[in-house]
Amino acid sequence: MITLQHYLILGAILFCLGLTGFTINRKNLINLLMCIELLLLGVNFNLIAFSAFLNNIHGQIFVFFILTVAAAEAAIGLSILMVFFRNRHTVVVAELNELKG
Repeated sequence: MITLQHYLILGAILFCLGLTGFTINRKNLINLLMCIELLLLGVNFNLIAFSAFLNNIHGQIFVFFILTVAAAEAAIGLSILMVFFRNRHTVVVAELNELKG
């Protein structure tokens, strides 16, 4: 039988993987965007687990708002990445400070 603790452990593992990737690899912008998505996925997983455990739909509704924000973040981040790659031919985050004026 799968209990609430199993879901919470899986959500914590996803969150920790995203946080570890975000702190270790700060050079590639694509990896940073994927790590942010993993962080949000871990949080969403915990919200859905608590919502199902407590028989309350508010957590699941809140997940839809988080997914909407995550989709917008991914779309805007990837569009900025495409423009940056066209101009600089690289996705290294350290060169983002050269986009001034």
